[in-house]
Amino acid sequence: MTVEKDKEIKRILQQAGTIAVIGLSARKERDSYRVAMYLREHGYRIIPVNPTYQGQEVLGEKVRGSLQEVDEPVDIVNVFRKPEGVPEVAEAAIRKKVPVVWLQLGVVNRRAIKKMEKHGIKVVVDRCIKVEHARLLGD
Repeated sequence: MTVEKDKEIKRILQQAGTIAVIGLSARKERDSYRVAMYLREHGYRIIPVNPTYQGQEVLGEKVRGSLQEVDEPVDIVNVFRKPEGVPEVAEAAIRKKVPVVWLQLGVVNRRAIKKMEKHGIKVVVDRCIKVEHARLLGD
């Protein structure tokens, strides 16, 4: 189901503990880094996923090359990828039985969204997780 209501988004953010960030950059000026840093500062465990930095550390965590390499449960998969990269993420999220996939601003792929929803994954579409967290849970 596509999550659009503030009440449900707030509940997702309150219940989550671990967030895998697909496309997390090691460059501090990038949005993906700033968003992940904010989330970490607000108590979430961040698991970086980016094949460019695989094996390195970003925000104190070892970077995985793909979502399949994450060997622990993940509450939210936060996606910083181009829309054409979302089907690959959707397949991995379905295999891992991830409960929520959060597609950042501008990351919209309707076919992949429908497929994830069909497999029971909640999908937050075209919203910034940092903005929504600050708006709904205060900063």
